[in-house]
Amino acid sequence: MLVGGDGCVNPANKLLDLISSAKARCGHTKVITIDGPAGAGKTTLSQTISDDLADSHIIHMDDLYRGWDSTLDSNLTDELNRILLETESGELNFQKYNWSSQTLDEVERFQSPKYLILEGVGSGQKSIKKWVAFSIWIEVPVEIGLARVIERDGEQVALPMEEFIKQQNQYFLADGTREGADYRISGLLSN
Repeated sequence: MLVGGDGCVNPANKLLDLISSAKARCGHTKVITIDGPAGAGKTTLSQTISDDLADSHIIHMDDLYRGWDSTLDSNLTDELNRILLETESGELNFQKYNWSSQTLDEVERFQSPKYLILEGVGSGQKSIKKWVAFSIWIEVPVEIGLARVIERDGEQVALPMEEFIKQQNQYFLADGTREGADYRISGLLSN
């Protein structure tokens, strides 16, 4: 259970209630998306939610991008659609992108979980809405998000992240990701 530091039940428990009551739209799997600007707290929230849900699995968009030159493009959309089509049929597989070697890792295969959490920039895109049981948007000012990413990943990502942020902002505007979310929260509370 998500609990605040003072022992009171955290409002994030409302998320768990909403997710639990959402209807599965991808076979028996409830797909949850957590999207928002880089550094908003999506990974932290996805792990917190996953820890409180039995039979859950997280797929991070960072694992699906194919390097800095192929992030929020049709390859991501195609891969998400493929993953969800497989999930609907009961088993899924995918290959994580290895940022260090710039290659794909071995194929991961597993049975479709009860909850599949898609987390990261581009996870809440409208092209996959038909499979999504519940979508979350986390809002954070761009400069705070960028500072968090650089603190987490190191100064070497500062330049590529500036370009990525331009792409993410254009992407969100064109896709209407924020407006299409079922639930919106502030990422200022996550760190």
